[in-house]
Amino acid sequence: MTERLQKFLAAAGVGSRRKCEDLIRAGRVTVDGQVAELGSSVDPDRQVVAVDGQVVIREKKEYWLLNKPPGVLTAVTDPRGRPTVVDRVPAHVRVFPVGRLDLDSTGVLLLTNDGELTARLLHPRYHVDKEYMVTVLGVVSDATVALLRKGVVLEDGPTAPANIDVVKSGRYEGHMATMLRITIHEGRKRQVRRMLESVGHRVVALHRSSFGNLTDAGLTPGQVRPLSAAEVEELRRTAFAS
Repeated sequence: MTERLQKFLAAAGVGSRRKCEDLIRAGRVTVDGQVAELGSSVDPDRQVVAVDGQVVIREKKEYWLLNKPPGVLTAVTDPRGRPTVVDRVPAHVRVFPVGRLDLDSTGVLLLTNDGELTARLLHPRYHVDKEYMVTVLGVVSDATVALLRKGVVLEDGPTAPANIDVVKSGRYEGHMATMLRITIHEGRKRQVRRMLESVGHRVVALHRSSFGNLTDAGLTPGQVRPLSAAEVEELRRTAFAS
């Protein structure tokens, strides 16, 4: 059975479909030894597909949920030898994190070898919600909350409107602080921290409590578990709804 070459590569875990298209355009993909063209089809049961000379085999898809602890790097490997989130996952195939959490941030992190699903989950167009529990220094005013809800301007452009609620205010390590619940569907680098810094509040603790339909319920920091078939199906419904 034939399928689009870039779709096969993405499904095999090579990367997002866009990345696979770039690899094909660059002449780095061959089918039965011949350089492939973008838009061509392939029968992976009868033909040999390779990227940079390495044969591509469709891997069984694995999906893991980690409650990331602090001090663990969101990366596949680290040249400095620091522990990574991949070290925490007993996967049978090479998996990679979907998005990232800062070194000191904690919470829900999906790891998988499903490149096509990853690309959809991370694209802001598909509105996959991410909820964070964030503690900032100072008391956050109603005016500041209103501003964040509308969206703020960062150095890489304005943010989309966010859902924000004040959970509580109190003392944090001797300082006045506010805990917020923030839900966004974008995924820019350090976005939540930068949003709050732009309105004068430094983040001192950040925990992602949910990603789409996945939550940290039942997972203590550092724990990991495989996703159920129902959870994967719900993620796919969300990601491929549009």
